Amino acid sequence: MAVPGGRGATRETAILQATLELLAESGYDQLTIDAVAARARCSKATIYRRWPGKAALVITAVRQHAGQPVMAVPDTGSLRSDLLAALQAMRSSLSGQDAALILGLLIAMHRDPELAGVVRQQVLLAKREVFDAVIARAVARGDVQAKADGALLAEISSAVLFSRLLVTGEPLDGAFTRHLVDAVLLPALGRPSPDDDNARELPGCGRRSSSASWAA
Repeated sequence: MAVPGGRGATRETAILQATLELLAESGYDQLTIDAVAARARCSKATIYRRWPGKAALVITAVRQHAGQPVMAVPDTGSLRSDLLAALQAMRSSLSGQDAALILGLLIAMHRDPELAGVVRQQVLLAKREVFDAVIARAVARGDVQAKADGALLAEISSAVLFSRLLVTGEPLDGAFTRHLVDAVLLPALGRPSPDDDNARELPGCGRRSSSASWAA
């Protein structure tokens, strides 16, 4: 590991910056370790001592670009609040990333099994672990049954948030994440929604809600 503020850290920063620049310029398929080394003015051996291959290097670069550590959701004392905290952490992470860069990475996954494996291991499974922790706490409190599916919650949440970020461009605000929890995630866990007596469409999806409570 590079020492914070040391020469190794400076070199690592240059390598990751070069990786991001080349990704933006030529895409994942055309990116090579040779090109990264040339751009960062270091040897290929330096890169391979830190990363086993292109996929791992790209994942590290994208994660650093996002400026977000692996998500950790504190125990808020309630299932709903824990779910909101998880979604807010995901939203912050996604909002800090370059949408075009992430979209290109997702497209490249279909053609590169190595990249797909790294993304699933380091990114997608990390989100599942967050929801698994939320559910484990809820089970311990007696809020949900032990068979509750954290992987399903992670998949639903990731799909919806990615859609808003990369496809529709609609807001990822607090009103939306609250409604996603209340209208989708809680019912998926067999828990009643706070709005069961006054069901509404997801804000920005289909018919707009007229209720002022969904304002940003």
